[in-house]
Amino acid sequence: MVQKIDEITDQVNQASGFIPPLLHELNQIMVGQKYLTERLILGLLTGEHILLEGVPGLAKTTSVKTLAQSVKADFKRIQFTPDLLPADLLGTQIYQPKTGEFDIKEGPLFSNIILADEINRAPAKVQSALLEAMQERQITIAGNTFPLAEPFMVIATQNPIEQEGTYPLPEAQIDRFMLKLHIDYPSKDEEKIIMQRMSFSREPYKVKPVVDPKDILAARKVIDSIYIDENLQDYIINLVAATRDPKANQLSMHAGMVQFGASPRASIFLNRVAKAYAFLQRRGYVVPHDIKSIGMDVLRHRIILTYEAEAENVTADDILKSLFDTIEVP
Repeated sequence: MVQKIDEITDQVNQASGFIPPLLHELNQIMVGQKYLTERLILGLLTGEHILLEGVPGLAKTTSVKTLAQSVKADFKRIQFTPDLLPADLLGTQIYQPKTGEFDIKEGPLFSNIILADEINRAPAKVQSALLEAMQERQITIAGNTFPLAEPFMVIATQNPIEQEGTYPLPEAQIDRFMLKLHIDYPSKDEEKIIMQRMSFSREPYKVKPVVDPKDILAARKVIDSIYIDENLQDYIINLVAATRDPKANQLSMHAGMVQFGASPRASIFLNRVAKAYAFLQRRGYVVPHDIKSIGMDVLRHRIILTYEAEAENVTADDILKSLFDTIEVP
């Protein structure tokens, strides 16, 4: 087994050669956002979707644009508004009088990296159209189905402050996001660097495309082979099961505060992203720290709280912190 893990680690070191230049390009634009940059790369490595939540001005949109510019792939930004239609995302049929046939005009979802800005401002019919692309990796226009090219990922943003003119995202769609990230304010030192960088009217740094989509797809195959011990798999199952019944898992202080816990999709995502996190650390095996580092981001949006929890100002993060402190680590 040790020999096999060493072989996997060698494969990881070979396949992760694009990570340092990618981080270099991201760090030229983003200051001190290690948490965000790491998780954006994890989304790229797993091919799954990410939901970013934070107040305006925290570089959510800039970070996604920088990631897309660093990859030799198509990028589209969609500004979600209440009057958006499904055809604005998917595309439509256009009649050609000369040939008497309909041509397909592809919408912005026919790209590799999609930035869905302020996703909660669009109505349910638009969310439904986006859900098919996120879940099935395909788009249906006038009864015709078109597969989406890989890599494909949706990175959505939403503002937690403004609720006027917004629509709550369907639970089925929220569950499709592998990670939900809470973007916080920079430190004073980081904000000073940002202020100094933006004080000059000089030419902005032009991000260079340093990652080929083929490298990403090759990395995914290596990530699939990364070793995770059965005890760690049981640890993931125990964590997810504890979100469904905190009282039965020595979390009596949170009894009656969880209406619905995480689904089996949480276990699948946590297993996959733990492997990707190990890949980012250039390891051919998963350790408990990988699971604990990324677990909050995988689970926080999959827990539906009761009115009792809201009345006592208990958040999903509060419950998850207690859960990670209580569940025994193998």
